[in-house]
Amino acid sequence: MAKPAMSAVTNASDDEVASVAQLIERARNAMQQFAGADQKRVDETVTAVAWSVYKPENARRLAEQAVADTGIGNADDKVIKNQRKTFGTLRDLMRVRTVGIIEDDFGNGMIKYGKPVGVVAAITPSTNPAATPVNKTMMALKGANAIVIAPSPAGWSSTNATVELMRAALAKVGAPEDLVQILPQPVSRNMTRLLMEQVDLIVATGSQNNVRAAYSSGTPAIGVGAGNVPVIIDSSADLADAAGKICASKTFDNSTSCSSENSLVILDDVYEDAITALEAAGGYRCSNDEKSLIADKLWVDGNLNRDLIARDADVFAAGVGLDEKAKQARFFMVEEDFDPNSNFADEKLSLVLTVYRAHDFDHAVKLVTDILNVQGRGHSCGIHTGNQSQPTRLAEKLDVVRVLVNQAHTFGNGGSFNNALNFTLSMGCGTWGGNSISENLNYRHFINITHLVREIDEDKPSEQDLFGAYLDRYGKD
Repeated sequence: MAKPAMSAVTNASDDEVASVAQLIERARNAMQQFAGADQKRVDETVTAVAWSVYKPENARRLAEQAVADTGIGNADDKVIKNQRKTFGTLRDLMRVRTVGIIEDDFGNGMIKYGKPVGVVAAITPSTNPAATPVNKTMMALKGANAIVIAPSPAGWSSTNATVELMRAALAKVGAPEDLVQILPQPVSRNMTRLLMEQVDLIVATGSQNNVRAAYSSGTPAIGVGAGNVPVIIDSSADLADAAGKICASKTFDNSTSCSSENSLVILDDVYEDAITALEAAGGYRCSNDEKSLIADKLWVDGNLNRDLIARDADVFAAGVGLDEKAKQARFFMVEEDFDPNSNFADEKLSLVLTVYRAHDFDHAVKLVTDILNVQGRGHSCGIHTGNQSQPTRLAEKLDVVRVLVNQAHTFGNGGSFNNALNFTLSMGCGTWGGNSISENLNYRHFINITHLVREIDEDKPSEQDLFGAYLDRYGKD
Protein backbone atom coordinates (compact mmCIF):
# COMPACT_ATOMS: atom_id res chain seq x y z
CA MET A 1 0.00 0.00 0.00
CA ALA A 2 2.93 2.35 0.63
CA LYS A 3 3.92 4.59 -2.25
CA PRO A 4 7.53 5.24 -3.23
CA ALA A 5 8.97 8.43 -1.77
CA MET A 6 9.43 10.28 -5.04
CA SER A 7 8.63 13.96 -5.31
CA ALA A 8 8.36 16.68 -7.92
CA VAL A 9 8.59 19.32 -5.17
CA THR A 10 12.16 20.45 -5.67
CA ASN A 11 12.16 23.48 -3.38
CA ALA A 12 10.81 21.82 -0.24
CA SER A 13 12.99 22.16 2.86
CA ASP A 14 14.43 19.15 4.66
CA ASP A 15 12.10 19.90 7.59
CA GLU A 16 9.05 19.90 5.31
CA VAL A 17 10.07 16.61 3.71
CA ALA A 18 10.72 14.99 7.08
CA SER A 19 7.49 16.32 8.60
CA VAL A 20 5.28 14.94 5.84
CA ALA A 21 7.14 11.62 5.78
CA GLN A 22 6.54 11.26 9.52
CA LEU A 23 2.82 11.95 9.13
CA ILE A 24 2.52 9.32 6.41
CA GLU A 25 4.46 6.74 8.43
CA ARG A 26 2.30 7.32 11.50
CA ALA A 27 -0.86 7.10 9.41
CA ARG A 28 0.17 3.77 7.90
CA ASN A 29 1.11 2.38 11.30
CA ALA A 30 -2.27 3.43 12.66
CA MET A 31 -4.01 1.67 9.78
CA GLN A 32 -2.08 -1.52 10.51
CA GLN A 33 -3.22 -1.37 14.13
CA PHE A 34 -6.82 -0.82 13.01
CA ALA A 35 -6.74 -3.41 10.24
CA GLY A 36 -8.64 -6.09 12.15
CA ALA A 37 -11.61 -3.87 12.95
CA ASP A 38 -14.99 -5.34 12.05
CA GLN A 39 -17.99 -3.27 11.00
CA LYS A 40 -19.21 -2.79 14.56
CA ARG A 41 -15.81 -1.52 15.65
CA VAL A 42 -15.52 0.79 12.65
CA ASP A 43 -18.98 2.21 13.27
CA GLU A 44 -18.20 2.82 16.94
CA THR A 45 -15.10 4.77 15.91
CA VAL A 46 -17.00 6.86 13.37
CA THR A 47 -19.69 7.61 15.95
CA ALA A 48 -17.10 8.72 18.52
CA VAL A 49 -15.54 11.15 16.06
CA ALA A 50 -18.97 12.47 15.04
CA TRP A 51 -19.97 13.11 18.66
CA SER A 52 -16.73 14.98 19.34
CA VAL A 53 -17.82 17.76 16.97
CA TYR A 54 -21.60 17.38 17.27
CA LYS A 55 -21.47 17.79 21.07
CA PRO A 56 -23.17 21.18 21.58
CA GLU A 57 -20.42 22.92 23.54
CA ASN A 58 -17.79 21.70 21.04
CA ALA A 59 -19.85 22.68 18.01
CA ARG A 60 -20.23 26.17 19.50
CA ARG A 61 -16.57 26.57 20.42
CA LEU A 62 -15.37 25.47 16.99
CA ALA A 63 -17.86 27.76 15.26
CA GLU A 64 -16.79 30.80 17.24
CA GLN A 65 -13.13 30.00 16.72
CA ALA A 66 -13.68 29.60 12.97
CA VAL A 67 -15.22 33.07 12.66
CA ALA A 68 -12.51 34.59 14.87
CA ASP A 69 -9.76 32.97 12.81
CA THR A 70 -11.09 33.59 9.30
CA GLY A 71 -13.59 36.44 9.60
CA ILE A 72 -15.87 34.39 7.34
CA GLY A 73 -19.53 33.58 8.06
CA ASN A 74 -21.24 33.78 11.44
CA ALA A 75 -20.96 31.61 14.49
CA ASP A 76 -24.63 30.72 15.00
CA ASP A 77 -24.94 29.30 11.50
CA LYS A 78 -21.63 27.48 11.78
CA VAL A 79 -22.94 25.76 14.90
CA ILE A 80 -25.89 24.53 12.85
CA LYS A 81 -23.57 23.44 10.05
CA ASN A 82 -21.20 21.60 12.42
CA GLN A 83 -24.10 19.71 13.95
CA ARG A 84 -26.47 19.20 11.02
CA LYS A 85 -23.87 17.99 8.55
CA THR A 86 -22.26 15.74 11.12
CA PHE A 87 -25.58 14.26 12.24
CA GLY A 88 -26.81 13.70 8.68
CA THR A 89 -23.54 12.16 7.57
CA LEU A 90 -23.55 9.81 10.54
CA ARG A 91 -27.10 8.77 9.64
CA ASP A 92 -25.96 7.89 6.12
CA LEU A 93 -22.86 6.04 7.27
CA MET A 94 -24.64 3.92 9.87
CA ARG A 95 -26.91 2.50 7.16
CA VAL A 96 -24.18 0.90 5.05
CA ARG A 97 -21.50 -1.79 5.24
CA THR A 98 -17.95 -0.93 4.24
CA VAL A 99 -15.61 -3.59 5.70
CA GLY A 100 -15.63 -7.33 5.26
CA ILE A 101 -18.49 -8.72 3.18
CA ILE A 102 -20.52 -5.72 2.06
CA GLU A 103 -22.69 -7.54 -0.48
CA ASP A 104 -23.49 -11.22 -1.10
CA ASP A 105 -25.35 -11.82 -4.36
CA PHE A 106 -25.68 -15.61 -4.19
CA GLY A 107 -27.77 -15.89 -7.33
CA ASN A 108 -25.09 -14.25 -9.44
CA GLY A 109 -22.18 -15.91 -7.68
CA MET A 110 -20.76 -12.59 -6.52
CA ILE A 111 -19.48 -11.61 -3.09
CA LYS A 112 -18.07 -8.12 -2.55
CA TYR A 113 -15.53 -7.26 0.14
CA GLY A 114 -14.92 -3.68 1.25
CA LYS A 115 -11.32 -2.69 1.90
CA PRO A 116 -9.53 0.57 2.69
CA VAL A 117 -8.23 2.87 -0.02
CA GLY A 118 -5.29 3.75 2.25
CA VAL A 119 -4.08 7.07 3.61
CA VAL A 120 -6.30 9.94 2.52
CA ALA A 121 -5.24 13.57 2.12
CA ALA A 122 -8.12 15.95 2.76
CA ILE A 123 -7.68 19.46 1.38
CA THR A 124 -10.14 21.67 3.28
CA PRO A 125 -11.26 25.30 2.87
CA SER A 126 -11.34 28.28 5.21
CA THR A 127 -15.12 28.55 4.77
CA ASN A 128 -15.72 25.37 6.80
CA PRO A 129 -12.63 24.75 8.97
CA ALA A 130 -14.48 22.35 11.28
CA ALA A 131 -17.44 20.92 9.37
CA THR A 132 -15.52 19.82 6.27
CA PRO A 133 -12.66 18.10 8.16
CA VAL A 134 -15.00 16.06 10.35
CA ASN A 135 -17.21 15.23 7.36
CA LYS A 136 -14.29 13.82 5.37
CA THR A 137 -12.82 12.13 8.42
CA MET A 138 -16.04 10.27 9.15
CA MET A 139 -16.20 8.99 5.57
CA ALA A 140 -12.54 8.00 5.58
CA LEU A 141 -12.80 6.15 8.91
CA LYS A 142 -15.92 4.37 7.70
CA GLY A 143 -13.66 2.65 5.19
CA ALA A 144 -11.01 1.92 7.88
CA ASN A 145 -8.64 4.46 6.34
CA ALA A 146 -6.34 7.01 7.92
CA ILE A 147 -6.62 10.68 7.01
CA VAL A 148 -4.24 13.65 7.03
CA ILE A 149 -5.92 17.04 6.77
CA ALA A 150 -4.33 19.91 4.88
CA PRO A 151 -6.29 22.98 5.98
CA SER A 152 -6.38 26.47 4.63
CA PRO A 153 -3.68 28.46 6.46
CA ALA A 154 -6.33 30.94 7.60
CA GLY A 155 -8.35 28.17 9.20
CA TRP A 156 -5.49 26.13 10.67
CA SER A 157 -6.21 26.91 14.33
CA SER A 158 -9.88 25.99 13.99
CA THR A 159 -9.12 22.83 12.05
CA ASN A 160 -6.40 21.85 14.50
CA ALA A 161 -8.87 22.24 17.38
CA THR A 162 -11.25 19.98 15.45
CA VAL A 163 -8.52 17.40 14.89
CA GLU A 164 -7.60 17.46 18.57
CA LEU A 165 -11.20 16.69 19.49
CA MET A 166 -11.35 13.86 16.96
CA ARG A 167 -8.07 12.37 18.16
CA ALA A 168 -9.29 12.48 21.76
CA ALA A 169 -12.45 10.69 20.65
CA LEU A 170 -10.37 7.97 18.99
CA ALA A 171 -8.34 7.50 22.14
CA LYS A 172 -11.52 7.27 24.21
CA VAL A 173 -12.71 4.23 22.25
CA GLY A 174 -9.23 2.68 22.05
CA ALA A 175 -8.61 3.41 18.38
CA PRO A 176 -5.22 4.69 17.14
CA GLU A 177 -5.15 8.49 17.38
CA ASP A 178 -2.95 8.74 14.31
CA LEU A 179 -5.86 7.66 12.12
CA VAL A 180 -6.51 11.42 12.07
CA GLN A 181 -3.70 13.96 11.68
CA ILE A 182 -3.13 17.50 10.40
CA LEU A 183 -0.31 19.24 8.60
CA PRO A 184 1.61 21.35 11.14
CA GLN A 185 1.96 25.09 11.00
CA PRO A 186 2.93 26.90 8.94
CA VAL A 187 0.98 25.06 6.23
CA SER A 188 2.79 25.59 2.94
CA ARG A 189 2.11 24.68 -0.66
CA ASN A 190 5.22 22.52 -0.58
CA MET A 191 3.97 20.48 2.36
CA THR A 192 0.52 20.11 0.85
CA ARG A 193 2.04 19.01 -2.45
CA LEU A 194 4.37 16.53 -0.72
CA LEU A 195 1.40 15.13 1.17
CA MET A 196 -0.66 14.74 -2.00
CA GLU A 197 2.17 12.89 -3.73
CA GLN A 198 2.60 10.32 -0.94
CA VAL A 199 -0.96 9.41 0.07
CA ASP A 200 -3.24 6.91 -1.66
CA LEU A 201 -6.22 9.20 -2.31
CA ILE A 202 -6.77 12.95 -2.31
CA VAL A 203 -10.13 14.56 -1.63
CA ALA A 204 -9.90 18.28 -2.44
CA THR A 205 -12.49 20.86 -1.46
CA GLY A 206 -11.95 24.58 -1.84
CA SER A 207 -10.37 26.68 -4.55
CA GLN A 208 -10.09 25.39 -8.10
CA ASN A 209 -6.32 25.82 -7.78
CA ASN A 210 -6.39 23.20 -5.01
CA VAL A 211 -8.51 20.89 -7.13
CA ARG A 212 -6.20 21.23 -10.16
CA ALA A 213 -3.15 20.62 -7.96
CA ALA A 214 -4.77 17.45 -6.63
CA TYR A 215 -5.52 16.14 -10.10
CA SER A 216 -1.97 16.87 -11.28
CA SER A 217 -0.26 15.28 -8.27
CA GLY A 218 0.02 11.77 -9.71
CA THR A 219 -2.23 10.40 -6.94
CA PRO A 220 -5.86 9.32 -7.48
CA ALA A 221 -7.91 12.38 -6.61
CA ILE A 222 -11.49 13.50 -6.14
CA GLY A 223 -12.10 17.19 -6.60
CA VAL A 224 -15.21 19.32 -6.60
CA GLY A 225 -16.25 22.09 -8.94
CA ALA A 226 -17.06 25.72 -8.39
CA GLY A 227 -20.55 26.81 -7.44
CA ASN A 228 -22.56 29.68 -8.90
CA VAL A 229 -26.10 28.51 -8.33
CA PRO A 230 -28.92 29.98 -10.45
CA VAL A 231 -32.50 29.42 -9.30
CA ILE A 232 -35.69 29.98 -11.30
CA ILE A 233 -38.90 31.37 -9.84
CA ASP A 234 -41.56 30.04 -12.20
CA SER A 235 -44.95 31.58 -12.92
CA SER A 236 -46.66 28.84 -10.91
CA ALA A 237 -44.45 29.16 -7.82
CA ASP A 238 -45.72 29.84 -4.32
CA LEU A 239 -43.96 33.19 -4.14
CA ALA A 240 -44.01 33.60 -0.37
CA ASP A 241 -42.69 30.10 0.15
CA ALA A 242 -40.01 30.58 -2.49
CA ALA A 243 -38.91 33.92 -1.05
CA GLY A 244 -38.68 32.54 2.48
CA LYS A 245 -36.57 29.59 1.37
CA ILE A 246 -34.31 31.72 -0.81
CA CYS A 247 -33.73 34.18 2.03
CA ALA A 248 -32.95 31.42 4.55
CA SER A 249 -30.59 29.75 2.11
CA LYS A 250 -28.87 32.87 0.79
CA THR A 251 -28.18 34.29 4.24
CA PHE A 252 -27.06 31.06 5.92
CA ASP A 253 -23.50 31.48 7.19
CA ASN A 254 -23.40 34.72 5.17
CA SER A 255 -23.45 32.86 1.86
CA THR A 256 -20.21 30.92 2.32
CA SER A 257 -21.67 27.75 0.82
CA CYS A 258 -20.93 26.83 -2.79
CA SER A 259 -24.63 25.86 -2.90
CA SER A 260 -25.87 29.32 -1.98
CA GLU A 261 -28.06 31.02 -4.56
CA ASN A 262 -26.01 33.49 -6.62
CA SER A 263 -28.64 34.39 -9.23
CA LEU A 264 -32.41 34.40 -9.52
CA VAL A 265 -34.19 34.07 -12.84
CA ILE A 266 -37.77 35.25 -12.45
CA LEU A 267 -40.50 34.80 -15.06
CA ASP A 268 -41.80 38.10 -16.40
CA ASP A 269 -45.46 37.61 -15.47
CA VAL A 270 -44.64 37.23 -11.75
CA TYR A 271 -41.51 39.37 -11.64
CA GLU A 272 -42.75 42.31 -9.59
CA ASP A 273 -44.81 40.12 -7.28
CA ALA A 274 -41.76 37.93 -6.70
CA ILE A 275 -39.58 40.95 -5.93
CA THR A 276 -42.22 42.14 -3.45
CA ALA A 277 -42.21 38.72 -1.77
CA LEU A 278 -38.41 38.74 -1.62
CA GLU A 279 -38.45 42.22 -0.07
CA ALA A 280 -40.94 40.99 2.53
CA ALA A 281 -38.57 38.12 3.32
CA GLY A 282 -35.69 40.53 3.94
CA GLY A 283 -34.30 41.40 0.53
CA TYR A 284 -33.20 44.91 -0.42
CA ARG A 285 -33.78 46.05 -4.01
CA CYS A 286 -30.75 48.07 -5.04
CA SER A 287 -31.01 51.10 -7.28
CA ASN A 288 -28.66 51.52 -10.23
CA ASP A 289 -26.49 53.86 -8.16
CA GLU A 290 -26.33 51.35 -5.33
CA LYS A 291 -25.51 48.60 -7.81
CA SER A 292 -22.56 50.71 -8.97
CA LEU A 293 -21.38 51.12 -5.37
CA ILE A 294 -21.45 47.35 -4.89
CA ALA A 295 -19.63 46.76 -8.17
CA ASP A 296 -16.91 49.21 -7.19
CA LYS A 297 -16.34 47.80 -3.70
CA LEU A 298 -17.09 44.05 -3.88
CA TRP A 299 -14.36 43.51 -6.47
CA VAL A 300 -10.82 44.89 -6.25
CA ASP A 301 -8.69 44.51 -9.36
CA GLY A 302 -11.09 41.85 -10.57
CA ASN A 303 -10.93 39.79 -7.37
CA LEU A 304 -13.49 39.52 -4.60
CA ASN A 305 -12.79 41.86 -1.71
CA ARG A 306 -12.00 39.73 1.34
CA ASP A 307 -13.17 42.55 3.58
CA LEU A 308 -16.71 42.22 2.20
CA ILE A 309 -17.27 38.57 1.35
CA ALA A 310 -19.26 36.45 3.82
CA ARG A 311 -19.93 39.46 6.07
CA ASP A 312 -23.08 40.29 7.99
CA ALA A 313 -25.57 42.37 6.02
CA ASP A 314 -25.08 45.56 8.02
CA VAL A 315 -21.30 45.26 7.76
CA PHE A 316 -21.56 44.70 4.00
CA ALA A 317 -23.95 47.63 3.54
CA ALA A 318 -21.68 49.96 5.47
CA GLY A 319 -18.65 48.69 3.62
CA VAL A 320 -20.03 49.55 0.20
CA GLY A 321 -21.67 52.80 1.31
CA LEU A 322 -25.36 51.88 1.31
CA ASP A 323 -27.82 53.88 3.42
CA GLU A 324 -29.39 53.07 6.78
CA LYS A 325 -32.41 51.33 5.26
CA ALA A 326 -30.13 48.91 3.43
CA LYS A 327 -28.33 48.10 6.69
CA GLN A 328 -31.60 46.66 8.02
CA ALA A 329 -31.89 44.18 5.13
CA ARG A 330 -30.82 40.54 5.16
CA PHE A 331 -29.57 40.35 1.56
CA PHE A 332 -29.21 42.59 -1.48
CA MET A 333 -30.80 42.20 -4.91
CA VAL A 334 -29.04 43.60 -7.97
CA GLU A 335 -31.05 43.56 -11.21
CA GLU A 336 -29.25 42.92 -14.49
CA ASP A 337 -29.63 42.04 -18.12
CA PHE A 338 -27.35 39.09 -18.66
CA ASP A 339 -23.77 39.99 -19.56
CA PRO A 340 -21.14 37.22 -19.42
CA ASN A 341 -18.47 39.84 -18.72
CA SER A 342 -20.27 41.24 -15.69
CA ASN A 343 -18.93 40.25 -12.29
CA PHE A 344 -22.53 39.94 -11.15
CA ALA A 345 -22.92 36.85 -13.36
CA ASP A 346 -20.22 35.08 -11.33
CA GLU A 347 -20.08 33.60 -7.82
CA LYS A 348 -20.08 36.39 -5.26
CA LEU A 349 -19.54 34.70 -1.86
CA SER A 350 -21.59 37.46 -0.29
CA LEU A 351 -25.15 38.46 0.46
CA VAL A 352 -25.55 39.85 -3.08
CA LEU A 353 -28.10 38.13 -5.30
CA THR A 354 -28.22 38.92 -9.02
CA VAL A 355 -31.76 39.00 -10.44
CA TYR A 356 -32.68 38.44 -14.09
CA ARG A 357 -36.06 38.80 -15.79
CA ALA A 358 -37.04 36.00 -18.20
CA HIS A 359 -39.61 36.50 -20.98
CA ASP A 360 -40.82 32.91 -20.70
CA PHE A 361 -39.59 29.53 -19.47
CA ASP A 362 -37.46 28.88 -22.56
CA HIS A 363 -35.70 32.17 -21.93
CA ALA A 364 -35.25 31.21 -18.26
CA VAL A 365 -33.55 27.96 -19.27
CA LYS A 366 -31.24 29.88 -21.59
CA LEU A 367 -30.35 32.36 -18.86
CA VAL A 368 -29.53 29.55 -16.45
CA THR A 369 -27.36 27.92 -19.11
CA ASP A 370 -25.58 31.21 -19.78
CA ILE A 371 -24.94 31.78 -16.07
CA LEU A 372 -23.53 28.28 -15.61
CA ASN A 373 -21.27 28.80 -18.60
CA VAL A 374 -19.75 31.79 -16.80
CA GLN A 375 -19.10 29.59 -13.77
CA GLY A 376 -20.76 26.67 -12.06
CA ARG A 377 -21.33 24.29 -14.97
CA GLY A 378 -21.94 20.83 -13.56
CA HIS A 379 -22.71 21.99 -10.03
CA SER A 380 -26.45 22.60 -9.57
CA CYS A 381 -29.47 24.76 -10.14
CA GLY A 382 -32.90 25.07 -8.62
CA ILE A 383 -36.48 25.94 -9.39
CA HIS A 384 -39.53 27.07 -7.42
CA THR A 385 -42.63 25.94 -9.28
CA GLY A 386 -46.05 24.35 -9.03
CA ASN A 387 -45.65 22.79 -12.48
CA GLN A 388 -43.87 19.47 -12.12
CA SER A 389 -42.97 19.25 -15.80
CA GLN A 390 -40.64 22.26 -15.55
CA PRO A 391 -38.02 20.58 -13.32
CA THR A 392 -37.98 17.64 -15.74
CA ARG A 393 -37.07 20.01 -18.55
CA LEU A 394 -34.19 21.40 -16.51
CA ALA A 395 -32.89 17.93 -15.68
CA GLU A 396 -33.05 16.92 -19.33
CA LYS A 397 -31.52 20.09 -20.77
CA LEU A 398 -28.90 21.37 -18.33
CA ASP A 399 -25.37 20.14 -17.66
CA VAL A 400 -25.70 19.98 -13.87
CA VAL A 401 -25.48 17.13 -11.38
CA ARG A 402 -28.31 18.36 -9.17
CA VAL A 403 -31.64 20.10 -9.88
CA LEU A 404 -33.45 21.03 -6.65
CA VAL A 405 -37.20 21.58 -6.68
CA ASN A 406 -38.91 23.94 -4.21
CA GLN A 407 -36.04 23.74 -1.74
CA ALA A 408 -33.73 26.10 0.09
CA HIS A 409 -30.70 25.35 -2.02
CA THR A 410 -27.98 25.60 0.62
CA PHE A 411 -29.82 23.19 2.91
CA GLY A 412 -30.84 20.70 0.23
CA ASN A 413 -27.88 20.46 -2.12
CA GLY A 414 -25.44 18.87 0.30
CA GLY A 415 -27.98 16.37 1.60
CA SER A 416 -31.14 16.87 3.59
CA PHE A 417 -33.52 14.94 5.80
CA ASN A 418 -36.25 15.52 3.21
CA ASN A 419 -34.42 14.59 0.01
CA ALA A 420 -32.39 11.58 -1.10
CA LEU A 421 -28.99 13.24 -1.55
CA ASN A 422 -26.12 12.08 0.66
CA PHE A 423 -25.03 14.51 3.36
CA THR A 424 -21.71 16.08 2.40
CA LEU A 425 -19.83 19.34 2.13
CA SER A 426 -18.21 18.30 -1.17
CA MET A 427 -20.34 18.29 -4.31
CA GLY A 428 -18.96 16.56 -7.39
CA CYS A 429 -19.75 18.29 -10.68
CA GLY A 430 -18.91 15.59 -13.21
CA THR A 431 -16.75 16.18 -16.25
CA TRP A 432 -18.79 19.36 -16.85
CA GLY A 433 -17.03 20.87 -13.85
CA GLY A 434 -13.71 19.09 -14.39
CA ASN A 435 -14.41 16.46 -11.71
CA SER A 436 -14.11 12.68 -11.54
CA ILE A 437 -17.45 12.20 -9.73
CA SER A 438 -20.96 13.35 -10.57
CA GLU A 439 -22.59 12.93 -7.18
CA ASN A 440 -22.20 14.07 -3.61
CA LEU A 441 -19.01 12.80 -2.00
CA ASN A 442 -19.89 9.76 0.10
CA TYR A 443 -18.55 6.58 1.71
CA ARG A 444 -18.29 4.71 -1.62
CA HIS A 445 -15.40 6.94 -2.61
CA PHE A 446 -13.39 5.76 0.41
CA ILE A 447 -13.39 2.01 -0.15
CA ASN A 448 -11.88 -0.44 -2.58
CA ILE A 449 -13.94 -3.50 -3.47
CA THR A 450 -12.70 -7.03 -4.04
CA HIS A 451 -15.09 -9.18 -6.09
CA LEU A 452 -15.21 -12.90 -5.35
CA VAL A 453 -16.65 -14.45 -8.52
CA ARG A 454 -18.03 -18.00 -8.85
CA GLU A 455 -19.44 -19.75 -11.90
CA ILE A 456 -23.19 -19.62 -12.46
CA ASP A 457 -25.49 -21.12 -15.07
CA GLU A 458 -24.51 -19.80 -18.48
CA ASP A 459 -26.08 -16.46 -19.34
CA LYS A 460 -25.39 -16.27 -23.08
CA PRO A 461 -28.04 -14.94 -25.46
CA SER A 462 -28.29 -16.11 -29.05
CA GLU A 463 -27.04 -14.08 -31.99
CA GLN A 464 -30.66 -13.56 -32.96
CA ASP A 465 -31.41 -12.09 -29.52
CA LEU A 466 -28.68 -9.52 -29.86
CA PHE A 467 -28.46 -8.82 -33.60
CA GLY A 468 -31.89 -9.86 -34.86
CA ALA A 469 -33.64 -6.48 -34.91
CA TYR A 470 -30.60 -4.78 -36.44
CA LEU A 471 -30.11 -7.43 -39.14
CA ASP A 472 -33.80 -7.53 -40.01
CA ARG A 473 -33.68 -3.78 -40.67
CA TYR A 474 -30.26 -3.34 -42.25
CA GLY A 475 -29.21 -6.81 -43.46
CA LYS A 476 -25.93 -8.63 -42.96
CA ASP A 477 -23.90 -6.68 -45.51
